[in-house]
Amino acid sequence: MTNNPITSISTTYNVALVTVDNLPNDMTIISNIFRKIADEKINIDMISQAAPYKGKINISFSLPVEDITKVISSLNSFKKEIPNLRIEIDSDNTKITVYGEAMKNIPGVAAQLFTLLAVNDIEVKLICTSEVEISYLIYEKDIDKAISAIKKEFKL
Repeated sequence: MTNNPITSISTTYNVALVTVDNLPNDMTIISNIFRKIADEKINIDMISQAAPYKGKINISFSLPVEDITKVISSLNSFKKEIPNLRIEIDSDNTKITVYGEAMKNIPGVAAQLFTLLAVNDIEVKLICTSEVEISYLIYEKDIDKAISAIKKEFKL
């Protein structure tokens, strides 16, 4: 189907969501945080940064559930430098990724997916995109409903 903007769906189970809040908008600090996580051999996936507000940002990212303890330890090491740093962990998630080369030339695919998720009462916790794929982090309990709805809507 050449007109279908989505040609495949993939899932990743047992995904944790980490949000680091109240970070100074300072690229040196941000790079030090990601370097520390990398030094601990933690492989992170989806990354999203909120726009700066009054010199502060928050960054969210996903990682395998089994790395939660290591990432908390890594992030806590920055609390001395950033006393108001807040770290939130949410471990009951699955990542669903829709892919299609045609997405880069078809407007409204994201809108169609948002509507589909809303109609099916599926909460989205984190989103990352490229020209040809959209990844959503959702509650694990909603994965079957999400996949079924997407397959039906896009005739996969």
